[in-house]
Amino acid sequence: MSVNIQFTKGSGIRLYTSHDEEYIDAVSGTFNLSLGYSHPEVVEILQQQVEDLIHVSSSFTGELASNVLNSILEHAPEGITDGWMRDIIGSTANEGAVKIANKFNGKNEVLSLSLSHHGQTLFTTSISGNAFRRKSFSNTISNKHAIVPAPYCYRCPYAAKYPNCGYLCTEAIYDYVEYGGSGNVSCIIMEPILGNGGNIVPPPGYFERIKKICDELDIVLISDEVQTGIGRTGYMFASEHFDMQPDIITLAKGLGGIGIPTAAILYRPEFAVLEKFEHSYTSGGNLLSLAAAQKTMEIVSREGFLQHVRDNGVVLGQLLNGLKEKYGHFIGDVRGMGYMWGLEIVDKDGAPDVPLTNRIIDKALEEQRLILRSSRYGFGNVVKVRPALTATVDDVQEICDRLDKLFSQL
Repeated sequence: MSVNIQFTKGSGIRLYTSHDEEYIDAVSGTFNLSLGYSHPEVVEILQQQVEDLIHVSSSFTGELASNVLNSILEHAPEGITDGWMRDIIGSTANEGAVKIANKFNGKNEVLSLSLSHHGQTLFTTSISGNAFRRKSFSNTISNKHAIVPAPYCYRCPYAAKYPNCGYLCTEAIYDYVEYGGSGNVSCIIMEPILGNGGNIVPPPGYFERIKKICDELDIVLISDEVQTGIGRTGYMFASEHFDMQPDIITLAKGLGGIGIPTAAILYRPEFAVLEKFEHSYTSGGNLLSLAAAQKTMEIVSREGFLQHVRDNGVVLGQLLNGLKEKYGHFIGDVRGMGYMWGLEIVDKDGAPDVPLTNRIIDKALEEQRLILRSSRYGFGNVVKVRPALTATVDDVQEICDRLDKLFSQL
């Protein structure tokens, strides 16, 4: 992707250069602009907060943080009644979730899924299911973790076919606990939809099986909703839509509305085990973050907002599947929901075509002024389409029209 473009302003899903050249951002920045660029209501509240007070110690923001947390918990899945707002990014929120699980049960091993992404710190890099991230840090990363197969039905590692697969990918959890672990498996962390790994949507019944295994083996279930949370799938929490029934949920990215860093950890009441000094960051729960999160929750909670995302998400899925029908020689699969979709790019034999994927990303920017992102930081073969939640049906149509023009030239 070119680095020579300098954007000077943005509005909705559009970005503009100093020469008033217009680009469409089809991926919400880095999936963190749930309300798009420069949403006027959020901008107004932040301008006022900047004038009044930007930062004080978290010792003095407890009541405000509690109010914001309660506005999130109002929409949380059943049983999730407590939380923590001392984080600023998803990586540390996921670390905090593991800390909570480890302190709760006194164990220390972590399970995660292949192709998963849980952050960029040393710890969250170590528990993510993408080996390329760890390659340069093998001497500093903990090995108290294990990777089990993702529910990647399109490329099932067992060459099985849903629904007659017996959920073999979940059976691997039993195998690890029995043969690979040391009796100290504390938790399993998983995204409801694997975002960076390729927009992988689990099949029906998958999480029912996962929950049963976690209950049986006394494993804490952590739902990483850094990418899926706050309406991305058309539901406030994807965990609830999939009936995941997690013990702990992490949030970040979209919670800040227009790109303001903020994060939260939500959990069942029995997991309220941390002392403040055990997980707290200088900028965690700062006044700007809290103001942005509060206004974002207010907007996303309004009547009809999430229905708009669900309805337009159906349209987006139909349009993308129409492109698959037209360009099936290199679009192998289309999957997603709400405003979270992915196109799997393949070669003539159906194998992942990473070079073509990256070529699509580059040409979309250069020729169509369309900003896209690929899976696995350019190492993957999925083109991601995730506009801001405020995108209209006309915006969705424009994105797909530009994709059509691009694909017709490949």
